[in-house]
Amino acid sequence: MGSLLSGGVLAAAALGCSSGGEQPSATPTADSAVTSPTGFYVDPTTPAAAQVMTWEQQGRTDDAQEIRKIAEQPVPLWVSADPAAVESETRAYVGRAQQAGQKPLVVGYNIPHRDCGSFSGGGATDGGQYRQWVKGLAAALDGAGATVVLEPDAVPHEISGCVDGNLRDERYELLGEAIDQLKGAGARVYLDAGNPGFITDTGALAAALDRSGVKRADGFALNVANFWTTEDNVAYGTKISEALGGAPFVIDTSRNGAGPVGSDQVNGAPSFCNPPGRALGARPTTQSGNPLVDDLLWVKRPGESDGACRPGEPPAGQWYPDYALGFAERAG
Repeated sequence: MGSLLSGGVLAAAALGCSSGGEQPSATPTADSAVTSPTGFYVDPTTPAAAQVMTWEQQGRTDDAQEIRKIAEQPVPLWVSADPAAVESETRAYVGRAQQAGQKPLVVGYNIPHRDCGSFSGGGATDGGQYRQWVKGLAAALDGAGATVVLEPDAVPHEISGCVDGNLRDERYELLGEAIDQLKGAGARVYLDAGNPGFITDTGALAAALDRSGVKRADGFALNVANFWTTEDNVAYGTKISEALGGAPFVIDTSRNGAGPVGSDQVNGAPSFCNPPGRALGARPTTQSGNPLVDDLLWVKRPGESDGACRPGEPPAGQWYPDYALGFAERAG
């Protein structure tokens, strides 16, 4: 549930769409990286970093300072390119991170039948192409000490009914193989498990995670591109963890500072898609204070659209400056 495609190595369909809003005109360079206490790479070439430069040049210094709250935090490269491009483009990102002395943070998002054809639909055409894609991704990450959040919503969709039968069985297999290859490349891997508002049967979810290879991963990920509070995610994740024998997890806190909207629809669009009034959550940290929670991460890149859900909203993954500004201002 949710439209997740974020910035980074984007699918061709997303690249071909108009943003529908103001885009930053300045181009930051890769040699201006900001350090983070997490050790994760703070990419100085993100749209948020470019927006800071643009607004500073335009004299919007207060707004630029607000966007720094986003630009100066580590956010991942979302990898969803075709097999021919994934290795070279991911290597470029890894090279920048290594040059900065920081660790790559990556989201792998290319499973066949991705997002059940919703706002972030697409992905590999079939299992064979997906295997080639994973091979390229693992080769690019080999020895880099990367952390990977693997396939947002892929496992919850196995339970929700939009992926069933042979496709579901193949997905179990593909995810397990991806975990094994990425672990073989030295990456920390967290298989996505959705959010507290998606699959409420934590026992069924834990079983699907298990069939998808989560016990060979480093744990699971929660709240990617969603808005549930950290407290709600800890409670939800603890139940899943118990069913898996104590598996740890990470939580996406990028946009959960004001919690979820609390309704299914907002202004004619799903409440998970660019809902109004939301705020940045807790900054990324490797010191969560909870033994089951390995990291709090910003997995969804704040300020990038969830999808063209209402008139004038950008497609999934496109930079949305006014929305980004609201996140930052409400974070205090």
